[in-house]
Amino acid sequence: MSYELTKTMQAASAGYGLYCLAKPSHLASALREPRNQRALDRLARTFAVRDIPIAALALAGPPAALPWAVGGRVASDVGDALVLGASTKGSIRTKVLAVTLGWAALNALAYAADTRRR
Repeated sequence: MSYELTKTMQAASAGYGLYCLAKPSHLASALREPRNQRALDRLARTFAVRDIPIAALALAGPPAALPWAVGGRVASDVGDALVLGASTKGSIRTKVLAVTLGWAALNALAYAADTRRR
């Protein structure tokens, strides 16, 4: 079983991790928080050092590691929703929750679909 959808999602997560390293300022811009640029740049880099290894485990690790990697991905996104959702308001909070919970759901659905095809 190749888990194509799951691995596509994990590759996209790795891509986002690399983007966080290349342009950490995107987070402060998206959250409209220029006063907190330095702190949010550090947070973006933290996302990178978390997301890249999780994705690498899913993409290159042993097959038994895949459910753990997906679980880590989903848990991380839910955690991001809780932390960033609690620290934002209005339309920014809506955007944060849509992105974080949406990404968690897409990863979970991809894994469920791939597993069902077995």
